[in-house]
Amino acid sequence: MKKVTLILLLYVVCAAALLATADDKKKAGILFGGNEKLMRKVGLQLYSLRNQFKSDVPGTLAKAKQMGFVNVELAGTYGLTPEQFNAELDKAGLRPVSMHAGYEKLRDDLNSVIREAKTFGVQYVGCAWIPHGKTFTEADCDRAIAHFNEWGGKLAKEGLRFFYHIHGYEFQPAANGTLFDKLVTGTKPQHVALEMDVFWVVWPGQDPVKLMKKYPKRVELLHLKELRKGMTGNLSGGAPPEAETALGEGQVNWPAVLREAERQGVKYMFIEDETPQVERQVPMSLQYLRTVRY
Repeated sequence: MKKVTLILLLYVVCAAALLATADDKKKAGILFGGNEKLMRKVGLQLYSLRNQFKSDVPGTLAKAKQMGFVNVELAGTYGLTPEQFNAELDKAGLRPVSMHAGYEKLRDDLNSVIREAKTFGVQYVGCAWIPHGKTFTEADCDRAIAHFNEWGGKLAKEGLRFFYHIHGYEFQPAANGTLFDKLVTGTKPQHVALEMDVFWVVWPGQDPVKLMKKYPKRVELLHLKELRKGMTGNLSGGAPPEAETALGEGQVNWPAVLREAERQGVKYMFIEDETPQVERQVPMSLQYLRTVRY
């Protein structure tokens, strides 16, 4: 009888521990599924909910948390000061780990960008667009290289990591490959990381896995965004909303991308959805990531 009682007691203790662990994950807002290691790196680029933010900032942040996110990447504060927006992030239980800043603001007022980054407590500060005319040129690329190295060096002294977010127009042909090749080889790895937006790599006909292999350890962040089957793009840096769909429903070979990202040691991955169906598609994309085999 004592042996049976002991076994039952151990069973109860183990069951309680498992329930506590599950509850802790639920409280943390992380719904791992079968890919716990991957899902710990997955966050949301809040620009996905830009239209929702126009009418309700606290409610939209709460919605992001309810979807299952903890980590987020910032792209603006939607009418609030950085301090006010950070307070709302805290209330919602969201943790900003990365932020975008405009090229002009980085160029003209880097100190204010640094102050904002420290207000939010982010690790990464990046630029998502290099100003240029109808076509991205070698002169545009040279100017960006100089600025990126400068900003990256200054941000590094403040304990921040600078990155450039790939946007598709950089793959213009150049003397030794493309202007993207020139941009990567011209920037200092110790000061400039890359955020690979998978959509903006596949849209102009490039291979994200090959690029990661070509420039090992340069890609530290990913944007997880899907290109719809049958769609082909160009070098404009723009695409219609209907070109996107939920992860796993398009033409990207996600298992190959995720395997290589893991091999490269990518730190964070952010779902970004710029379609009108964002509230329906983001949960679908999350579910795909929880179950995809790679």
